[in-house]
Parts: sequence; structure tokens; C-alpha cells
Amino acid sequence: MRILVADDDSVSRRLMQGILQRNGYEVVLAEDGLSACRELTSPDSPRLALIDWMMPELDGPGVCREVRRRRHDSYVYIALLTAKQGNADIVEGLEAGADDYLTKPCHPAELKARLLTGRRILSYEDKLVESREAMRYRATHDALTNLWNRASILAHLRQAMETAAHRKSTLSVLLCDIDHFKRINDVYGHPAGDAVLEEVSQRLSRSVRKTDRVGRYGGEEFLVVLDGCKADDLKLCAEQVRTAVSGTQIRTVAQTLDVSVSIGAITFEGWSGHASVEQLLKLADEALYEAKASGRNCVSMWGAALRPRLDSVH
Repeated sequence: MRILVADDDSVSRRLMQGILQRNGYEVVLAEDGLSACRELTSPDSPRLALIDWMMPELDGPGVCREVRRRRHDSYVYIALLTAKQGNADIVEGLEAGADDYLTKPCHPAELKARLLTGRRILSYEDKLVESREAMRYRATHDALTNLWNRASILAHLRQAMETAAHRKSTLSVLLCDIDHFKRINDVYGHPAGDAVLEEVSQRLSRSVRKTDRVGRYGGEEFLVVLDGCKADDLKLCAEQVRTAVSGTQIRTVAQTLDVSVSIGAITFEGWSGHASVEQLLKLADEALYEAKASGRNCVSMWGAALRPRLDSVH
């Protein structure tokens, strides 16, 4: 593990470096407080630090305050090295943001034990962050398909429309529905239906750009938000999505199946005025209905880009 040692005395730095390297640490050296602060607030910085209290430019407590003020991602465990032993001094260091302190000269065994404590705390923090991210993922993604869930894709669409209106840019939406999905479930069983949902989800995600969003809108319906996609490009994008799904058969536990999607497509022009998410989706749904009425496995484009007059659509 990497550790920063900050001390303006070169002999003390080298002695501490030797002790730490013998205990398996990768040591980064800083000769003053400003250098230490820059190192600890840079990307991929050490997460353990031994900071001498008395240094020119910026002392140990000052480094602690700056690191706590400027760093808000992964935690840095800081121990101050000091010859001060008064209660007031210790309180000052801890209130500045230090996690621990060691009295100089520090005993190697004590140093090793204190740093192990710091590593345990960092490990606990990593596990908490991992658990938090896992909970966030479960709250925003569909459990079966791993796509964005309905609430998340709608929230993204709302934000994307607000951004497009502010920037006077465009976005397009595809509302996709798996053709005859009820029949797949009824004839081949729900495990086959689940396999189809999973494979279609992967094909949809692979058929669009990384900057686009794909979400499970509900049941066998999917919502694709194409940021920056203009009406002139929408037909081609929608056809790419359609053929990505229907191009090859999908293998399930029951048998290999031909699967297709019907798509309703529409463009929102940010400079054209106000329109709501609900209005946009209502028109996309109308286009999807037309695609199904036209024989399925096709794309239906809503007649024109979404314009202010659609404020009257209910």
C-alpha cells in the first residue's frame, strides 16, 4: 500500500522511509506541507499519510485542514508526527482533521500497529462504499435485464429534455416492444421469455452509442434515449436497433426463436418550446401502435419533430 511521508528534515524522511519499506509500504516523500497537500489531493494519491507537525509554508494541521476541505472522494487516513504532548496540542491536531498522532521519535512497533489501524479503517470505508454503490445500482437498474429501470430512464429523459431545451439541441426517443412476447411466454414458458428479455436488452445496448441510455420501460417494452440525435438521422438509428434484435435468432432453454421488435420513434427539438415527458411518450406510443398495425418488426416515425403546439396534447 502507498503511504505519504511529509517531513522537512531529510534525515527523518529517509529513516521513516526505510522503516516503512521494510514493512511492505510503497513510500511517497514530500519535503514540505504544500507538497504534501498537492500530493494528497491529486488523482490516485496515497490514502495513508504521516505528516510532520512542524513544517515551513504549511504545517501538519494546515495540511489536514486543506485535505479535508478539498478531498471529497475516497478517505485519506492522516497521522501527525509531533514532539508536542500537551492535551491542547493533541486536540488542535485532531480538530484539524488528523485521525491519529505519534510522538517523535516513534517506536517502529507502535508505528506498525497504528498504521494497521488506519488500514482497517480504510478497508471498512471501502466496504461501505461498495455496499452503497451496490444498493444504488439495485435501486436504479432492472434486476433481470440490468438495464436502467423505469423510474431511472424516465428521470434521465426528463433531465435530457431540460438540457436540450436549455442548449437548443435535440434528442430522439425509441419506444420498442417485443413482438408476440405473450405468445413466447405462453408457448415456451417464462424461463424462455426471461432469456429473450435478457438477450434483447443486450442487443439494444450494443446497437446504440455509449452516451445513449436504454431502459426497461415495462414488461416487454424498452425506452431508448438518443442524445443529440436529429430527426434526419433517427430513421437510420432506429433501423439499426431493429435489425440488431431481429438479425439472428435467440437461443432459449426451450428452443431457438425468431424475435423482433416494433419501434415508435420521435425527435424532440429543444429550440421549439416546452413539451413534457408525458407528451413525448404519448406520441412515441402512438408511433409504436402504428408500427404494430403495419405488421410489426418495423419502425414508425412520428410525423414531425415535437413542437410547441403539442402542449395541447393530453
